[in-house]
Amino acid sequence: MELFGMTIQELYLPILIIAGIATMLYLFFSDLTDGAGDLFPLFDPAVLLPFVTLTATWGYVLELATELGSGLILIISLAAGAILDFLLYFFILLPLKSAEVSIAYTDDSLAGKVAKVIVPIPADGFGEIVIETVNGILSKRASGYENHPIDYGKEVLIIEVDSGTFIVKEYEPFRFK
Repeated sequence: MELFGMTIQELYLPILIIAGIATMLYLFFSDLTDGAGDLFPLFDPAVLLPFVTLTATWGYVLELATELGSGLILIISLAAGAILDFLLYFFILLPLKSAEVSIAYTDDSLAGKVAKVIVPIPADGFGEIVIETVNGILSKRASGYENHPIDYGKEVLIIEVDSGTFIVKEYEPFRFK
């Protein structure tokens, strides 16, 4: 079978090389096309380039390794590329897109957390607290809520954050009697 005056076998290798180079370029410059696939996921370069690469790979290998007809090899290659691309998209790309995790936090997001006093907080002054998060231990400046003093080692509840100073109150856990 011929296509564009070339045998299918002569067509697979250049397509494979070009798709491979395009995939490598996409890896380096994917931020430029960040939202390209949001409207039409099938036209997302992260989906389209693997499909073309996988189809060309299967076609080239089958042309070299089997005596099947070129038309049948093209159909098998398209089916194999589509199936593998489907698996890549639904089992790797989608979970990665939805699993974006950031270790960034804001001071306001720490309100409501429990911390521990490591430098006593005087009535009209500042002390220091530590907050244990999944990102590690954070040390912050703190002041007592309504200017109440808080001793070393006490657990405190972060009420609010005012200009980088954490306003805290001694933590009283709820207990059943």
